[in-house]
Amino acid sequence: MKRYNYIFIAAITLVIGLASRKFGNYLPGFLQEYSGDAIWAMMIYWGFRFIIYSKSLYHAAIYSWILSVLIEFSERYKAPWIKEIRATTIGGLILGFDFALTDIICYSVGILLVFCLDKFLFSKRTVRT
Repeated sequence: MKRYNYIFIAAITLVIGLASRKFGNYLPGFLQEYSGDAIWAMMIYWGFRFIIYSKSLYHAAIYSWILSVLIEFSERYKAPWIKEIRATTIGGLILGFDFALTDIICYSVGILLVFCLDKFLFSKRTVRT
């Protein structure tokens, strides 16, 4: 897949993630609760694929997981200045609000899903015979 396709997929994933928050009440309870975090991590993966296109898919998966976990742990930090950032729409979407181990599980599942999608559907190389 071409590099710029990853930015396009990241944008589509962003829209899907926002829709999962806005229209979450139409989803089954489990998906309503956890899909947003998984989709957020998927978007981060696609962004890393765009940024570090020349590196392996494994790098993108590892980097996106590390960034997601670091941001999750940053939610434990409650200084007034970061609370002000989190109070904005974009700040809340990027930085989150409260630490939850289930979020890390969702990030892991989301990244694993798009890694497999990328590896087995998008990144196939043609084999010459």
